[in-house]
Amino acid sequence: MAVYHDARCRLCRREGGKLFLKGTRCFTDKCAIERRAYPPGEHGKSRRVKETNYGQQLREKQKARRIYGVLERQFRQFFGRASESKGVTGEVLLQMLECRLDNVIYRLGFALSHHQARQLVRHGHFTVNGRKVDIPSYQVKAGDEIGVRERSRKMPVVVNSLEQRKGSWVPEWLQVSAEQMSGKVLNIPTRGSIQVPINEQLIVELYSK
Repeated sequence: MAVYHDARCRLCRREGGKLFLKGTRCFTDKCAIERRAYPPGEHGKSRRVKETNYGQQLREKQKARRIYGVLERQFRQFFGRASESKGVTGEVLLQMLECRLDNVIYRLGFALSHHQARQLVRHGHFTVNGRKVDIPSYQVKAGDEIGVRERSRKMPVVVNSLEQRKGSWVPEWLQVSAEQMSGKVLNIPTRGSIQVPINEQLIVELYSK
């Protein structure tokens, strides 16, 4: 499976805002947006291009893909499933992305970034309802209980993440117990509880052409 290996800070600069792709670094003055708040590249500083409607739609889709660490083909599949589901397509799309296991691991504080959460899931360090799950795109459901496997509870990467993110915001649709290294999905998130800077309607318009 293809993986993005280039500098992640370039992605934030390209989208013109923090996507929180580098964990705690994003909250320090080392953040690329704090130091160079203009697009990457030789002409990034002087580039002044008026975006068309298509350009705005494309940028919104790219931003969503980068926040959740999803490739183009995967993202299109998510949109296809969302458009066939009951409900508002854009909202259902965001719900599906939020309910990915790697995203839930990140939201619960077991990882410092989506990328790190995906790696931890791939390596089989988490369980869902007591069973090991190593598929980052696994869709969690209301009532699911997520836990760190017994043999993984002393891993520095997990322990450090819980320590560094202690007291940080956890979405209202999730419940976490740092002491027990476990969490629970209380319900499927509503649009109001999904705190991501994305205008999903622009993504719907892009794929509806």
